[in-house]
Amino acid sequence: MQLLLLLPLAFLLPAGALAGQIIGGMEAEPHSKPYMAFLNLTTKSGPGRCGGFLIRQDFVLTAAHCNKGKIVVYLGAHNVSKEEHSQQRLVVQRRIPHEKYNNQTWENDLMLLKLKRKARLTEAVQPLRLPEDGEEVLPGDVCNVAGWGSTRPRGSSLPDTLQEVDLKVLGADQCQRYHHFVPSSMLCVGDPWEVEKSSYQGDSGGPLVCDGTAQGIVSYGKDDGSPPRVFTSVSAYVPWIKKTMRKLQG
Repeated sequence: MQLLLLLPLAFLLPAGALAGQIIGGMEAEPHSKPYMAFLNLTTKSGPGRCGGFLIRQDFVLTAAHCNKGKIVVYLGAHNVSKEEHSQQRLVVQRRIPHEKYNNQTWENDLMLLKLKRKARLTEAVQPLRLPEDGEEVLPGDVCNVAGWGSTRPRGSSLPDTLQEVDLKVLGADQCQRYHHFVPSSMLCVGDPWEVEKSSYQGDSGGPLVCDGTAQGIVSYGKDDGSPPRVFTSVSAYVPWIKKTMRKLQG
């Protein structure tokens, strides 16, 4: 049932190299989501990728299960096979996964990345607003998710441009297929009747954006890519996020 995170890396490789995007989505307008972060992962088993999003000039929020090997953050990217002028390559000074993250049940699946230097804010690089503590997303709300993850199960060879898709938030009862689903800290996202629309491999750590606010983080789902998928609920962790950033300030 677990989602395989790592994909062959296509960052700064020639066009035609292995890549992937959101399932059932479309290419996002270049730099229309200036909060998006591309995470270049280098591990013992090979290169990989995750998503993430800028929440302050010196912090990126992503999934705890993206805590793999060496992580380099790219902001301002659209086509990750090119060296775009808008891109900023930032070294991670410190990674802080939630101390209660459980890699078996996927509980508390979030991680802060403290950047070694502050991002330079431009039209292509801007932070994303966090929700209020305990703010609710209601079943039926339609939100947006973006990423450079696979378009179909078990990977695909497609252009490396940022993809996006609109997904419906469901009631917690719709995620009963996941035995470890926790309604107080997870969101059930993606209409099962729209099987061609979903986040997938490589999208992990990216944001679920509802009315301009980061309400979820791509976490896990069935390995066939079918919806609904499980997202970490950001509003359940706002106190932890703010407390952690204050601790590491400066």
